Formats: sequence, structure tokens, C-alpha cells
Amino acid sequence: MKQKNDQIHTTKLLTYILIGLIAVLGLACLYYGSSFAPGSRRSDDNGSLLDGSDPVFGRFSRHPDVVDLLDEQRYYPEAPKTIPICDIKYSELIPCLDRNLIYQLKLKPNLSVMEHYERHCPPPERRYNCLIPPPKGYKISIRWPASRDEVWKANIPHTHLAEEKSDQHWMIVDGQKIKFPGGGTHFHDGADKYIVGLAQMLKFPGDKLNNGGHIRNVLDVGCGVASFGAYLLPLDIIAMSLAPNDVHENQIQFALERGIPSTLGVLGTKRLPYPSRSFELAHCSRCRIDWLQRDGILLLELDRLLRPGGYFAYSSPEAYEQDPENRKIWNAMYGLLKRMCWKVAAKRGQTVIWFKPLSNSCYLKRDPGTRPPLCNSGDDPDASWNVSMKACITPYTAKMHKERWSGLLPWPQRLTAPPPRLEEIGVSAEEFHEDTRIWHSRVIGYWKQMKSVIEKNSFRNIMDMNSNLGGFAAALKDKDVWVMNVASVKMSARLKIIYDRGLIGTVHDWCEAFSTYPRTYDLLHAWAVFSEIEERGCSAEDLLIEMDRILRPGGFVIIRDKNSVINHIQKFIPALRWDGWISEVEPGTDALSVGEERVLIARKKLWSDDGFMTM
Repeated sequence: MKQKNDQIHTTKLLTYILIGLIAVLGLACLYYGSSFAPGSRRSDDNGSLLDGSDPVFGRFSRHPDVVDLLDEQRYYPEAPKTIPICDIKYSELIPCLDRNLIYQLKLKPNLSVMEHYERHCPPPERRYNCLIPPPKGYKISIRWPASRDEVWKANIPHTHLAEEKSDQHWMIVDGQKIKFPGGGTHFHDGADKYIVGLAQMLKFPGDKLNNGGHIRNVLDVGCGVASFGAYLLPLDIIAMSLAPNDVHENQIQFALERGIPSTLGVLGTKRLPYPSRSFELAHCSRCRIDWLQRDGILLLELDRLLRPGGYFAYSSPEAYEQDPENRKIWNAMYGLLKRMCWKVAAKRGQTVIWFKPLSNSCYLKRDPGTRPPLCNSGDDPDASWNVSMKACITPYTAKMHKERWSGLLPWPQRLTAPPPRLEEIGVSAEEFHEDTRIWHSRVIGYWKQMKSVIEKNSFRNIMDMNSNLGGFAAALKDKDVWVMNVASVKMSARLKIIYDRGLIGTVHDWCEAFSTYPRTYDLLHAWAVFSEIEERGCSAEDLLIEMDRILRPGGFVIIRDKNSVINHIQKFIPALRWDGWISEVEPGTDALSVGEERVLIARKKLWSDDGFMTM
């Protein structure tokens, strides 16, 4: 698609004409003169702010003026009347995880370290600038909570896992549906019983793995269809269930269709896109990962991600088998983890649970030259977007020394309590509370706007495309939903606050496609996202097509942005087939407003690959 820079030279003449006309008519005076009218943003809204600066978002508000008129001409070309539909063979396309692209571009990823499962995005000239069709026979997804246990086979027409894992009770084909009994490679009798067993090993009160709310965020690597994560939800534990787009076809697509928090990803050469000290527990059940490769770099990535005192639950043959090969692997892994200062918390049957140290004291007692080494002081453990893993141990700062779980309150108190790491991003407790209050009010407004067309269970999988401090997700705490909080690369430092609130999320650059299957989210919330990519010269049309790809038929988009952005997006609504229901309002100004904002809410229709509507 065309980038904004491609449009500038075609609009210069029109721009000059507009400037002259505006000068003659005196519109500039009218716009600037109205900046002190009732309802406009004033510099004394907050005694600590000048010129309408935003304490939390870190940007300056801009009054609507002549520049908005010029913006529309300079940045936004005429919208197409139609957008073509992709061939049906692309119904499951993930642009940045498309292995066909690797072959076509003649890339040579290192297969031994899983580079072929990492992101490789197409250059602009090779993008699929078309709408991804649903598979034949697609139906509106079964609603949560019923979806945990069954989905429509037509929506994900793959039954290979049901056959390959039939003895492990991953999934069963039953007529037009695929059902999930809750089994897994290591827990044939059900994830619920397995989870109780882990809690018993750790001697947690009431055999509950949440440990009174102290275990909240879990990373499940090699998660299969995410039944482990599904059965953690009743305990108020949220897992980031992670698996690559590998030979276990569509496992993450099944997980998302079920309504279980999950994402595509791999422990390969790049850091996972999460900040340091984000999880209380990491889990691997027969995940088939070689933890010893490259000086233990994958275990060191888990070490980066675990909070002080965090656990690693590991169920695998080398933990219990006595044959020479498995004994050799166990001894090597035990030795590596001992040098990393991890200790065994419990070992029973086929499972061992390690825990990470609370302080640097063990690291400082190691013999000189012990490997793995400590990371150097210049390493930023929170940098995670397209950053190579490092085979070193991230030591604690003086403030984090001996603070179990990073000094966080148990869930659910931590959701609304200012976390200690706010100080690292320059946000005060008062600004944090104000952000929470504003988003609570905004979400109430959104739901009022949609009340005529939504039901109690209309939403399950939600994405906040610009999560900031997580206020939008926190405002949904009483709804039976989960939110993928997305932090832009330049705001990635704030993702640690998301995790410290007991929420989950990822870093992402919206100039690229997101790492998920088509049709996986019920609601996309985009606050100032288009303004941000516009400033970087990326295409709004590309982003709209990407949003359509990941949005379920019948799903909603909420786009909150400046006037010129909303005006431009409205022109695309018919071509995107998002005109199942539309609402557009101009909300009141608050402390987070970036100039005059408008809110556009639209609903995606269900259509077939021939373009005909089916709802």
C-alpha cells in the first residue's frame, strides 16, 4: 500500500490553495480564538502540567486547527471503493510467520535453533493487500465458557492432532465439533488434577496453585492446545500459553478459538517479547525443548522472565527415567541450574519444580569464571523487541534485592495498586490512579455506545493495541474476558507495569503484522494507534487490513483518535465490510485526551470467500 511520503508531492498544490483560502476567510483566527471555549483543554487543568501536556501518555495535546485540515490532504489518499479478497488458500495466513515466504525470499534460517519459527515479515512489495477469507462453512464462534470444551470443526478444519494425540486426550472430533477433554501429553487424566498435584508438591494452602493470589502470571511454553492454561483460569491465574507454528498444526489457533489466553512464539534466538520479572511460574510439560543448548541460553531466558523466588515446573522423562541417556541429560541440567543458583523446591514422580533465588548473594559466592556469567551492567533486561537472547544471568538491582514476587500485592489487589516499578518509568502513584479512573469512565462509555448490539458473552478475546499502563484492561475486570495488552516498541518500558498489575501483554510494532492466526479476537481497541504509525510513515490502510485479518466475523473495533484519522478510516468501512453496525461519537475531553478525539465503533460482517454476506 502507499506510504504517506508517497502522497506529499501529489498534494502540494492543493495544500497551498487551502492555506490561501483559509487565510482569506480568517478561519485560522476562528480556530485559535475558540481554544478557550467551554470544554476545550486548558493549561491549568492540572497544576503540574503546562500547555496541556499529558502526565501519563507523555505527549502534548493539540487543539483542532487548520493543521487537521491539511493533515487529511497530506497523509490520506482517497480510500478504495473495494478491497480484493485473498484466495481461499490464504485463509490461515500469518504474514510474519509464513514459512513459504522464507523459501520465496531464499532466506537461510538456522533450523537447529528454531529461527524458521521466528518472525520474518514480508517487504512492502510482497504484502497481501487483500482481505483474508474465512474457511468454507465458517460459523460464528461458540461463546465462552462453552468454548473452553468445544469449537466448530469448520472454523479450524484440522483433525491431525485428534488422531496423533488420541491416547493423550488433547482433542476429539465429534460430528461438527471438536471437543477438548482437558488432557495433555503429561496429564492424560486432566489438567485440573495435574494442577492440584503441583500445588500439593509446593504445599500451598488448600492445594490451590494460586497460593492465596501470589501466583498470578504463568508462562506455559510448548503449551499444545492450552488446556493447562484453561484450567488455571478458575484459580484466578492467567497463563501466557506459548507455542510455535510448527508440526502440531494450528495448536494456538485451537487455543484462541477456545477463548484461552495464548500466542504464537518460540524459544529460539530472540528474547520473548516480555519484560524481565513478569511471571511467578514457568511451566514446561513434555515441551520437547533442549534446555542445555548454547550454554543454557533458553533457561537463562526463563531466568530473565521469572520474578524473584519464581518457580519452574518441569515434567519430562529426564526428570524420572533411569536410562543412561536421560540420566546424562538430568545431571547436566541439574548442574547448570545449580550454577544459576536455582534450587529444587520439590520433586515427585515425573515432575520437578525449581525456584529462582531471591537475591544476588549466591551469584557473588560463585567461583571466578563460573558459567553462565552475570550480564554486564549495560544490559537492559526489559528490552525485548527483536533483541537477541544473552547467555548470562540478570542480577537484581539493589531495590529488588530480597523482595519475593517483586514486592507485589496478591491478586486481585495488585490490579489497582501502584506497582513499585512505576518509578522506573517516571509515573507517580497519583498519575497511575488517575489513568485507572479515566479508563474506567471511558470503558463505561464504550459499553453504553454498544449496548444495543452486544450481549453478556459477546466478547472473550480482546486486544488493546496501545495498552499504556493497562487501564483499559483493568476496567474490564468484572467481565468474563481476557485482554492481550500490546505496547508499542517506543513505549515498551510500560509493559512491565501491565505484568505487575497481574495482566498479560506483548511488545509489537504496528507497522508489521501481529503474530496470531486470522479471526482470533472479538474486540480490537485502538487508542491513538493510527496517529502513531502515521508519524512513522506507515500505512493506515495496511493496518486496517491487518486488523480485519485478526478480527473475528461479528467482532468489533473501537478506534479512538484525532478527527482527521477518524474521517479517513470512515471511508474504508464499506470496503472492509465493517458496516454490520457503526457508531461514531465525540467524547468529552479528559487528562489523557490527545487533542480533540473521536470514537468510531464498527462491527465486522461475516462473509464468504466469494464476497457474499452470510450475516
